[in-house]
Amino acid sequence: MTQCISEISRVKNLNRLIIGKHEVEAWYFSPYPPAFAHAETVYICEFCFSYFISARQLERHCMHCTLLHPPGNEIYRQDDLSFYEIDGRKQKLYCRNLCLISKCFLDHKTLYYDVDPFLFYVMTVTDEHGSHVIGYFSKEKESMDQYNLACILTLPQYQRKGYGRLLIAFSYELSKAEGKLGSPEKPLSDLGLLSYRAFWSETLVEKLINFKGEVSIEELSHMTSFTTQDILHTLQSIDALKYYRGQHIICLNDSVIEGYYKSLKKNRRTINPQALQWKPPHFTAAELRYI
Repeated sequence: MTQCISEISRVKNLNRLIIGKHEVEAWYFSPYPPAFAHAETVYICEFCFSYFISARQLERHCMHCTLLHPPGNEIYRQDDLSFYEIDGRKQKLYCRNLCLISKCFLDHKTLYYDVDPFLFYVMTVTDEHGSHVIGYFSKEKESMDQYNLACILTLPQYQRKGYGRLLIAFSYELSKAEGKLGSPEKPLSDLGLLSYRAFWSETLVEKLINFKGEVSIEELSHMTSFTTQDILHTLQSIDALKYYRGQHIICLNDSVIEGYYKSLKKNRRTINPQALQWKPPHFTAAELRYI
């Protein structure tokens, strides 16, 4: 039930997707049923992600679909922004549909149907019509490598608006609540690596500029829940590690500091830790038997 190596090079099999009021173009192959292959347009319910071959079928479905938000626990709400935690074992159909649409925009995604070992954290924006999915990230229930994120996606119609950064920030808020260090599953895609490096560097520069006195890599790790390896790679990428008088020191150059103050002028949404209502889930051996 996973994508085999030969599938990676498959040409995309869908053209256009209608998701609510948005029309988007598929980027990559996704294993929708054969009847949908090379269809001119695939119509998708924006609340449950069920898929249809015609607008009429979608209309009939919407008359009976009662879902107005993701089928999980709402664990965060700030203004119109919410996060829902969904267990892949309890909501298999929804999570499988979510993975199918994700594969349209992620070339490296390989899991479609084996959703049981994962928790899905879905971000929505709410209006008078319901909670519309912006993006999500998945996370293994039991990660041997202590990964705090397995797959991340912002739907195309919401990209370039800072939502990807919010998804990454939220994954680290969960790690802080767990009292653990976190890192995304490797290897990262090219876009994923760029997004994470930008987030890591902005967060570390903010901590260093506002911190008074000396600080070690371990202390930065404790403050941010970043692994020491991710911190070192990030500091190297912004040329902040210098060798001085027989030891390595952290030194921010003028361009990095200037970039930080320039970013403060942007009107960005941030994650408010006080709005998180969540306790780390614990699973019994029986519940993890399939892993």
